[in-house]
Amino acid sequence: MCALLLLTACGGGSGNGFSPIGTQSPGSGSNPAPTVNQGKSGPKALVVEIDGLTHAALRDAMAQNKVPALQSLRVAPAWTGGANGTLSEQRTTDGPGWATLLTGTWAQRHGVRWDTNDQRIDVKLAPSVFALVRQNKTAAYKTASVTTSTLYPLLLSNETGTLDSAIDCAGAGADTCVTDRTAQLIDTGYDLLVAQYGAPGAAASSGLKSDAYQRAIADTAAGVGQLLARIAQRTTNDPKEDWLVILTTSHGLDTFGGATGLQDNDNKTIFIASNKTLAAQAGVGTAAPADASLLALSAATDIAPTVLRHLGALPAAADYRFNGQALQAATSLRGLSAKTGADKRSIELSWTLAGTTTAPVQVLRDGKLVATLPAGSTAYVDPVVAESDGLYTFQYAVVANEVTVALTAQIAYVKPVPPEPPVTLAPTLVNGLVNYYPLNALPAVDAKSASTLAPWAADANGGTLVDDGFPAPNKAKALRVDSTVKNASGTAGYRLVQNSDVTTNPAVTAFTIGFWMRTDNTCSQGVSNGGTVIGNKNYTTGGNAGLAIGLFGSCEIRFNVGTGSARADSNGYSLSAGQWAYVAVVIDKAALTMKGYVMDPVRGIQTNSTAITSALVDKLGGLGNGLGLNEDGTGLYYQRETSSPRGAMDFDDFAIWNRSLTNDELTSIFKSGTPLSTLP
Repeated sequence: MCALLLLTACGGGSGNGFSPIGTQSPGSGSNPAPTVNQGKSGPKALVVEIDGLTHAALRDAMAQNKVPALQSLRVAPAWTGGANGTLSEQRTTDGPGWATLLTGTWAQRHGVRWDTNDQRIDVKLAPSVFALVRQNKTAAYKTASVTTSTLYPLLLSNETGTLDSAIDCAGAGADTCVTDRTAQLIDTGYDLLVAQYGAPGAAASSGLKSDAYQRAIADTAAGVGQLLARIAQRTTNDPKEDWLVILTTSHGLDTFGGATGLQDNDNKTIFIASNKTLAAQAGVGTAAPADASLLALSAATDIAPTVLRHLGALPAAADYRFNGQALQAATSLRGLSAKTGADKRSIELSWTLAGTTTAPVQVLRDGKLVATLPAGSTAYVDPVVAESDGLYTFQYAVVANEVTVALTAQIAYVKPVPPEPPVTLAPTLVNGLVNYYPLNALPAVDAKSASTLAPWAADANGGTLVDDGFPAPNKAKALRVDSTVKNASGTAGYRLVQNSDVTTNPAVTAFTIGFWMRTDNTCSQGVSNGGTVIGNKNYTTGGNAGLAIGLFGSCEIRFNVGTGSARADSNGYSLSAGQWAYVAVVIDKAALTMKGYVMDPVRGIQTNSTAITSALVDKLGGLGNGLGLNEDGTGLYYQRETSSPRGAMDFDDFAIWNRSLTNDELTSIFKSGTPLSTLP
């Protein structure tokens, strides 16, 4: 048997690489289950991953009784893909999804980011469930994987000796092979099995309402039903066998049945179905949320720890690396996130708790206890001490009652240098400052009395005040511009109109626009065609005349200028979702350069210079309607780009200079964390 080889292709599409102990012949799909169990009693687990089966399609099939074998399962919506704009974000496609299923972690640990044959799980940072159950040596669990995708076996090829059987069912009749081989492994007494079906995924290309897709769902459900029948027979033979069965899928699909890899709800929505009641699994029997509340439900990262807890192999808190929790727990710990403190020398952790919250909450950093908090606590600020400025990474674990969840956090650490004074604002920043909005009150007032800032439309005032990111004693307010507040024509956002526009004034040979900004906690406006942070142009295309700064997928900032027929761009700058960062663009009309700056508390200082042409300089004024905030130069960007979500962006300390600021001047703004209003 090639069953001793780790994830080795065993006979291609025929599935002939495995010969089980026993008398049944493979391929019939209707072999009688044995009346005496092989193997041992105790806990056992079967995880079934069905590519292309959406939560909505499964609910519809169950409601119409088209999948009778699955009717007894408890089905709940769940999510995958990590949190948009954070270290955990990953593509909502096969490879990353399968890696998460096997490791209980997101891509920053398991390392699989694409669906290509060169991708491998980083087994040192993210060992698989197969490796972890081996650590329970007294149980001597037998493990197996049965797959139809040629991609999946490759992901674990760096992990040896953790699988007793690895069955390759790729090719014609693949799903029938999965059913037959998995049934044989169940009969033979295996303890942990992961089986993967692919027919619904292949049929989804015909459309989610097509006969081919519906037939594939029914056929796959019937195959899973055979596995459930085998398990039922074993528990009849031996009531001491305790089976946990979980059904799931690796990612969602868009409305056309495609796997785009995006962070929208359709692609992020999966399901977790189980034969057991799982106390921490919310939403059983309900439809999936259509908004960010999806992230308050169970995640794909919960499956591995749930299986390991059932098998008595869940690591202790000091060794816990899962980004999810075991769903059997009476406590639910969700939304664990980290951001850099305003002092750039601390990490602020936050989470939510539900269910039983009677025990003190513990926080571990890199496996060591750093804090014990009162029961029910949902936040902790961890002071960081490092030798020098730099990017540092820490592994946190939060323990509440019987639940543990882990998180990887980064900080762009800025070391204090006593007794030298801290970094202060460069006093030269007052030179050439032509417009300045502290944004501590509404209506917003230019401290230089040289411009106006107000809603694009009086009947669509989406501006409110929120707390800013400055530490005491300068802590005040910031402007939140919510583009969901629109009038009947769809106009939204704010507009800044200068008395003398630096983009068109021939006497101004260079200018700088700089401001603090913060996205929502998932960078939701960055998906699809992106959102407009600021712009004086029609930003439906970057080729249109004018200037714009855009927010795109993975919390990316892009700087753009256009003439109407040509364009120049500077892309690839990253924000940390939900955190204050300083963004600036410096345009030198004489030197023909555009320099972008994104200064982020986690990702550090990012800057790059791009050449522009005199033709681009001539069109910097765009539409001449002023500069939109969370909108473009029309006030109708989101009305035209309906696939780009409306939402809230926060702005603070918005300033325009009629000269090029230097690197040192802009860095002083970021490192000092001080508003310009403190300058004389």
